[in-house]
Amino acid sequence: KGMFAVARGLNQRLFTFRLCRHLTFSLMANSRVSAFSTASPTNASLKRVGTHNGSFHCDEALGCFMIRLTNKFYGAEIVRTRDPKVLETLDVVLDVGGVYDPSRERYDHHQKGFVEVFGHGFTTKLSSAGLIYKHYGLEIIAKELQLDEGHPDVHRLFLAVYKSFMEAIDAIDNGINQYDSDQPPRYVNNTHLSSRVGRLNLDWMDPDQSSEKENEAFQRAMTLAGSEFLDNVRFHAKSWLPARSIVMECLAASRDVDPSGEIVVLTRFCPWKLHLFELEEEMKIGPPIKYVLYQDDRCKHWRVQAVAISPDKFESRKPLPSQWRGLRDDELSKEAEIPGCVFVHMSGFIGGNQSYEGALAMARAGLKL
Repeated sequence: KGMFAVARGLNQRLFTFRLCRHLTFSLMANSRVSAFSTASPTNASLKRVGTHNGSFHCDEALGCFMIRLTNKFYGAEIVRTRDPKVLETLDVVLDVGGVYDPSRERYDHHQKGFVEVFGHGFTTKLSSAGLIYKHYGLEIIAKELQLDEGHPDVHRLFLAVYKSFMEAIDAIDNGINQYDSDQPPRYVNNTHLSSRVGRLNLDWMDPDQSSEKENEAFQRAMTLAGSEFLDNVRFHAKSWLPARSIVMECLAASRDVDPSGEIVVLTRFCPWKLHLFELEEEMKIGPPIKYVLYQDDRCKHWRVQAVAISPDKFESRKPLPSQWRGLRDDELSKEAEIPGCVFVHMSGFIGGNQSYEGALAMARAGLKL
């Protein structure tokens, strides 16, 4: 098993074990605080991570999961309480306590005057998960890549995972809208990770509202948030990073494909869209790329795809010609005067041809029409 698979199992086993042992202790002691909050760990060297009890959110569930992957707090016990005296005794505290002080391992973001951001061009205020990631994310990613923290690929993934995964959790927890608009959203999205974690809280209709049930729900929240975080890190390590290298090489060769420099051919299909936008800016590509060509591995036909105006927009920089849209096969080949045409989508964002030469001819014609 990989390091993170072991860590995920350890998160679940230790959390469950501490729940059972502390529950027994708390019932005997008639404690008023969370079942996690009263006993010292059996192993004196085991670190203790504090967060608040009661209703939970994605940020502290993910923050607790991440901190337990680090060397310093690996497999630490989770203590859920708002008791200041208990919190003071803990090795690290997040999302409660009203203090942000990394020198003391205190990571709350609710206090007046808190304005901490991730940096590196990001301006979203951090949640407790963002704070843990800011201070320990490099270590976690370096372990996954099995590289030193100073390696360029570690830093590259550190930023990419924040942009694609962590920043949304920070923004949602801090009530920051995704768009600068006074207009109501066109649809409701309750399928994102923060919503799904929130639904793991005890239902108000559940007759059992005990700390034990609440802690069991928090364990499930940690597992859900943590597994999606690890999936995102692994995707970037195993898929995103190799794809970036391919797109960079193909962008550098764009003028060998066509003198305009506006057509890119992928030597191997890979997730290319986000890389293209970032690398265009980084490599100072101009004019911007209009079409990307790649081979469909299933049917071996070639695709010509129009590049969107931005990563989050459906509109294309230069859609394939309107007179081609919705046509197929011989009818399309006749209209385009290009043999081997297969289709062009009604929106003009993608088309197909039986050969590379045909797809390239479609892209070149698209630039002119």
